[in-house]
Amino acid sequence: MYLVYEPEGAEEPQRFQYKPQKLMSAEREALERRSRLDFADFTKGVLNGNAVCRRALLWVMLKRQHPTTKYEDVDFAWDELRLEYSKQEYELMRDNLIEAGNADPEQIDQLNREIASAIDEESEGKVLPPIAV
Repeated sequence: MYLVYEPEGAEEPQRFQYKPQKLMSAEREALERRSRLDFADFTKGVLNGNAVCRRALLWVMLKRQHPTTKYEDVDFAWDELRLEYSKQEYELMRDNLIEAGNADPEQIDQLNREIASAIDEESEGKVLPPIAV
C-alpha cells in the first residue's frame, strides 16, 4: 500500500510505501500517541479515512525525509492525500472475495481493472493484509 501526498502545485506526488508491519517501534509509538489509539486500531483508522490517523501517518513519512518536521506543520487539503493499493494487495482482495464464495461479478471486474493499473511491488513472499495485528 502507498500513501500518496500530492499538494497543490507539486510537480510530482510523493509516494510512501506503507507497510504497517515494517514501521519502526518509535514510529508506531509516535503514531499511537498522536492518534490516541492502539496500533491495530490506528491501522484500521488509516484505512477507514480517519483524518487524525492519516495526518499522523503523513507526518511520520515526511519525518523520515526531514527529521525536524513537526506534527503541527503537517497540514493538507483532504484531496491532496490518498491511499493506493499495490497490484498484489488487489489480487489478495479479489482472491479472498472469490474464495468466500460471495463475489459479485461487478466487484471482481472492478478489482481486475484496479489490478491492471496498480503498482507491482514485486514483493518476496506472501502479501500481508494492510492491517497490522
